[in-house]
Amino acid sequence: MAATSTPQIDIRRSAERFPTEAGWLTSRHSFSFGHHHDRANTHHGVLLVNNDDVVRPGTGFDTHPHRDMEIVTWVLQGSLVHQDSEGHNGVIYPGLAQRMSAGTGIRHSEKNDSWRLRGGDAHDEPVHFVQMWVVPDEAGIAPGYEQLEIGDELLKGGLVPVASGMDKHRDAAAIRIKNRYAGLYAARLAAGQSVQLPEAPYLHLFVPRGRVNLEGAGALDTGDAVRFTATGGQQVTAVADAEILVWEMHAAVAA
Repeated sequence: MAATSTPQIDIRRSAERFPTEAGWLTSRHSFSFGHHHDRANTHHGVLLVNNDDVVRPGTGFDTHPHRDMEIVTWVLQGSLVHQDSEGHNGVIYPGLAQRMSAGTGIRHSEKNDSWRLRGGDAHDEPVHFVQMWVVPDEAGIAPGYEQLEIGDELLKGGLVPVASGMDKHRDAAAIRIKNRYAGLYAARLAAGQSVQLPEAPYLHLFVPRGRVNLEGAGALDTGDAVRFTATGGQQVTAVADAEILVWEMHAAVAA
């Protein structure tokens, strides 16, 4: 993994993201993904994927494989059913953090069909979620799964650790990922509320909903993102009710 020391703030607007429309799926990709490939846009720090997905009810991603990747899923609306080849299953909903370590290899599915597990009538609500992939700092680990309810922590305000492998978050209410150089925060902000970004060699700020002002850069709308290099400490203030996701990273994938 490599590091850099040249300060940069790179704003990426929602309209610049790669789109995928599949009838049952609307997806927007912050980095190269699937058939969307740009050699100049493959990652930031150790973050390789930041997909903003909306899946129609009764549909979803059929069983497919992953290997040597830490996959974190954050649901904004609705519910998502996870089932994998290691026997893990769960329903992910807003305020519940989930991590899957692909390790030596795992197969899983993700569907918007929670009524099939819980019983009752089918719902008509889409599920909206952000899925993020970071590389582990060790290949060939055993596959794993973890989910944790952190909704109460979000109500306290500020940046809440969601998933982290960093030592400073070892005692925090966050799921663990297999990368000691990276951590993900979330914040739910009412209009007028502010948080301060951490300082790190690499930061990635994503606004999955709402509108915020970034100190020194201006307004960021739903779907906008900012890639910070060798900087941080800026204030993020909600213009209207908003939610933000922030990756703090102290290493990068070698180019």
